[in-house]
Amino acid sequence: MLSSEGKDESFFISVKKGGKARDFIMRKVCASDMKHNLAEMKSHVLEEISKVSTSEELDSVRVRYLGRKGEISVLLKHIGSLAPEERPEFGAAVNALREQVADAISRRKDELDKLALEEILHRDTIDISLPGEVYEIGGLHPLTKAMREVASVFSSLGFAAYESREAETDEMNFVKLNIAPGHPARDMQETFYLSDNTLMRTHTSPGQIRGMLSLKGKLPVRFIVPGRVYRRDPTDASHHPVFHQVEGLAVDIDVTFKELRGVLSAFMKRFFGQEVSTRLRPSYFPFTEPSCEVDISCMFCKGKGCSVCGGSGYLEVAGAGMVHPRVLVNGGYDPGKVTGFAFGFGLDRLAMLKYGIDDIRLLYGNDRRFLSQFRGL
Repeated sequence: MLSSEGKDESFFISVKKGGKARDFIMRKVCASDMKHNLAEMKSHVLEEISKVSTSEELDSVRVRYLGRKGEISVLLKHIGSLAPEERPEFGAAVNALREQVADAISRRKDELDKLALEEILHRDTIDISLPGEVYEIGGLHPLTKAMREVASVFSSLGFAAYESREAETDEMNFVKLNIAPGHPARDMQETFYLSDNTLMRTHTSPGQIRGMLSLKGKLPVRFIVPGRVYRRDPTDASHHPVFHQVEGLAVDIDVTFKELRGVLSAFMKRFFGQEVSTRLRPSYFPFTEPSCEVDISCMFCKGKGCSVCGGSGYLEVAGAGMVHPRVLVNGGYDPGKVTGFAFGFGLDRLAMLKYGIDDIRLLYGNDRRFLSQFRGL
């Protein structure tokens, strides 16, 4: 249609197909032509959307047609150039086209997301025909198990567990246990000194003093002191510079040596088995009087005599005795009113005897082949 000035009033819809731009002339005078060209434009746009294979390509199509300067957005801007009676119909047709294109882009986006997810799942699919990974089941270290069992047995006998310091003073480690400077017993314990008056404890016996002082004279006193101790011993099959001890202490009115024997016998039977018998031999320790060595019947030869027990039928496992009066005083108790007994044994030795270990170095070597043998014990 020509305007009053004789010019052709028309505008163009540009659609790219196969990389080439195609122009569709929309004449004001022909509504059917408008619908035809919009329909053709819709066909080409939807075809282009269906062929995109990535999210980036799809977003490029969205911007080209629906963006602020996109081709469909430009059509809406041309509504004002139409005759008033044609604007509603053309505007509705363009808006419908816009909604259809937006809906097609949304559906294609969902399809591409689903394809991407399927690709990831396919790529990361577990091949159930492959052999699975074998995870080794861990187990308690033999020393940890032995320590827990010892604590459990003594708990059933009425003993609490008291954790004392590993870095000790010379006074607590020796003097308050009746081992004065120059005492021969100091020569038996090669000591790691941190300073002139501080050392790594050589036994768990200082826990006796600290435990009694913490109770401030209360009765009864019944606790064990488990933990690591340190001595400058050469490393061999039966010696190690770091090992474990368990100290035990009971203080009350009229505590007797007979009770000490009963506690030790009950513990050994619970720990090693009911067939094990216990015997006490006279000995000497500065912090107990009288003192004794504690032996158990050899579990390898059943008391008949073998190379392990040296033919005696017994194995030495602990030291014990009645608490020395000076030690009671140093712990805050009156030896005229109370008595007590104490005992101490090497946890490593008990574990070695119970589990048939012939070299203490195995307990500290972290050899998985060795440790794996104790799973489930």
